[in-house]
Amino acid sequence: MIKLLLWVLLLLVFAAVLSFISLRQWLLSRKKKLHTSSENCINVGIFHPYCNAGGGGERVLWCAVKALQNKYENAKVVIYTGDIDASPNAILQKAKNVFNISVDSDNVKFVFLKYRHWIEAKNYPYFTLLGQSIGSMVLGLEALCKFPPDIFLDTMGYAFTFPLFRYLAQSKVGGYVHYPIISTDMLWRVQQRQMSHNNKKYVARNPFLTWTKLTYYRLFSRMYKWVGRCAETIMVNSSWTEDHILQLWQVPFKTHLVYPPCEVSHLKNLKHTGKGEEFIILSVGQFRPEKDHPLQLQALYELRTLLAQDEALWNRIKLVIVGSCRHEEDYARLKNMQDLTKHLSLENNVQFNVNVPYDDLLELYQTANIGIHTMWNEHFGIGIVECMAAGLIMVAHRSGGPLLDIVETSEGSQNGFLAVDAVEYAENILHIIVNNDEMNGIRTAARASVERFSEQEFEKNFLRAVSTLF
Repeated sequence: MIKLLLWVLLLLVFAAVLSFISLRQWLLSRKKKLHTSSENCINVGIFHPYCNAGGGGERVLWCAVKALQNKYENAKVVIYTGDIDASPNAILQKAKNVFNISVDSDNVKFVFLKYRHWIEAKNYPYFTLLGQSIGSMVLGLEALCKFPPDIFLDTMGYAFTFPLFRYLAQSKVGGYVHYPIISTDMLWRVQQRQMSHNNKKYVARNPFLTWTKLTYYRLFSRMYKWVGRCAETIMVNSSWTEDHILQLWQVPFKTHLVYPPCEVSHLKNLKHTGKGEEFIILSVGQFRPEKDHPLQLQALYELRTLLAQDEALWNRIKLVIVGSCRHEEDYARLKNMQDLTKHLSLENNVQFNVNVPYDDLLELYQTANIGIHTMWNEHFGIGIVECMAAGLIMVAHRSGGPLLDIVETSEGSQNGFLAVDAVEYAENILHIIVNNDEMNGIRTAARASVERFSEQEFEKNFLRAVSTLF
């Protein structure tokens, strides 16, 4: 019986090796055929399954495409996307409308992927990280079979695609990491049995389930380390992300800090007119669970309590939440937010603007007074930088990128405010409102501090990091 099992195992291994070799030979022959028209052409495949989402990650994508087109005339850019319901022209037009970024459409090709549902979290109620990672390999394999590139860049953080492109298609591999999919902070929260959007109440309350999840996370982090080290150049978007990637992947010589591109030059030149009858608090960000929009509503509720004796001032305050929705789950979160607004009796002071055009966002930047951002351990915070560039006084979460890279609260160099809970957010907002005429120094410091996050700086550092792939 044991001998039979060994023979079966050997046959399975032999079949797997044979399949790997056959697939590899087929992909290499396909890759060679792609160069028949032009020997000097370099095919650059960029893996971004949600390229039409309209968030900060998509700004990185389009600025990267523009940078590559400007630098390498012989580079043909291919974007792997799951946005099968949008045409190439519609995707490029949205990039223009939302980000004010125009790329050479003649030099961009889209490879549409049918299996994007494999990476959606809703399909994996348990072991979500593992499920999505395996799903990304399925999606990556579809991308690879449809178009094996010379250079592969992942700009969404799907590191489990790295070994596929490196070992099957012999592609040069690079990645831009917005945030590690697992981190020591996540392990600490599970270990401390704290509830969060990725640590359910029933897990946090059960010692055995907590131990099981910790074991799973530790094993997963080892796999994450192996696939991450398959990249030949790694870009990280903030000091916080850099610290975690260095801990997890331990390849400092391949890791480069490349701040994401922020539209600062144009925003810094906007004439800020936020002195009307309404006092606008502006929130900019996708409707994702980690953005913690409910904390913004709770902060507004606490602000109403602080202003209980000043009804006239309270009636002037409005929270405008601007965000993009990618799919049905995001729209469901938006509906829950609207319901929570009514539950807290804030509907007269809260406005939701969904998927707004860039010109409308510019108008909001000019009229708003305060910016608010509530995500815990936000990896960077493009929306925070843009609010500061536009002249808003920013109140962000005291963690992650906002704490380490963007917001300075020291006396003499302060460019914004940091908070942790709803009460602290409300107190900071009230302080800004009451002392609005004295905020010009902070506003000026904020606008001066954001130049290091410009699109020009991104392009320079991005091209330096990917130069080894060319």
